[in-house]
Amino acid sequence: MWLLFAIALMVMPLLFSSGLGLTILSQIGTLMIIMLSYNMLFGQTGLLSFGHAIPVGLGAFVAAHVLNAIAAGHFWLPVSLVPLVAGLGGAVGALLMGLVTARLSKTAFAMITLALGEMVAASALMFPAFFGGEAGIRTNRVIGEAWLGLSFGPAVQVYGLIAVWLFVCTLAMAALTRTPLGRLANAVRDNPERVAFIGFEPALIRLAMMILSGFFAGIGGGLAAINFEIVNAESVGTVRSGAYLLFTFIGGSTLFAGPMIGAIVSALTLVLLSELTRAWLLYLGLFFLVTVLFAPRGLAGLLADHGAAVRNGRWRVLLRHWLLLVLALLPLCTAVVLLVEMAYTLQFAAGQSLHLAGLSLDPAAGLAWSGALLALVSAASATRCAHARLRGALQQLDGVA
Repeated sequence: MWLLFAIALMVMPLLFSSGLGLTILSQIGTLMIIMLSYNMLFGQTGLLSFGHAIPVGLGAFVAAHVLNAIAAGHFWLPVSLVPLVAGLGGAVGALLMGLVTARLSKTAFAMITLALGEMVAASALMFPAFFGGEAGIRTNRVIGEAWLGLSFGPAVQVYGLIAVWLFVCTLAMAALTRTPLGRLANAVRDNPERVAFIGFEPALIRLAMMILSGFFAGIGGGLAAINFEIVNAESVGTVRSGAYLLFTFIGGSTLFAGPMIGAIVSALTLVLLSELTRAWLLYLGLFFLVTVLFAPRGLAGLLADHGAAVRNGRWRVLLRHWLLLVLALLPLCTAVVLLVEMAYTLQFAAGQSLHLAGLSLDPAAGLAWSGALLALVSAASATRCAHARLRGALQQLDGVA
């Protein structure tokens, strides 16, 4: 599995060699590290944090300051090792958070981390010496002489740096799940009282996991600073923390690879979908809602549910039901897109026609709304029936297994 992962990281820049492709790949790599680090808290330790942007952002700011200090000649450090220093900055930020929150869990922990996130976001404008004020901090990753022939000016070299750190961090975080600390974190998530009964302090375990999570989050933030060459107050904002939670859940927090899938969805949403429509946040919210209702284990859990059928050669039974579900989803998604885009056209471009997939529609015409609503109701009914059949087939296969 790790060999295939390494090969995939090496092959991707060959398949997507354009500037946009390398940019998306680099963002996916940094987001994978950040969301895997978040899942160390959410999925493995059961800590719902609304302040994960704090260690990520602090790591990014530390990386920017270190790059500027290297450029000024204060000391020498290879750019490839700057993420390690950023990780230490993220670990310090997580330690300070953990001293306040490690004894808490569930709702209390979530509310305190939300408050801390708001405090740090407000402080970002109060301490411009470190956070750079509203403009943030600009830096330059191409400093000094090339080390081992790498200047990190070309985008492909930046991707290579991110890919190496991604592989190392993923391997380290996966190994951590098999250590006694990782097992104790799972135990604290499921039953902290029993963990205390056998002689371990749940607060110390939570604190240790927060520090380690902050370390890897800081590495991700440092890589983002190297990639974008600018860090601002948004990096520590609560909106970022909410995005990490949202996409980690979409990917699947119950499986190790789930957040990596969420990172792919996140990058594609932020880079591609936001360029196609101004209603991208609404589509993202609808997608999250559908995930919560019909795939509570995330996309990774949905794939895992079909894994046994594929391994046992019974995938043909599910294929028919999936085809029916897709045939029902296509008109449903089309109707939703029509309704949303017509509403946004009326709101922001009144009097103009809507041009979508080669069709020209008048958003002010009642016939267009009636047809879209009729298609929505019909497709929703068909989708519900197809989903019920697929779920019944999965349950039947589980019973046979």
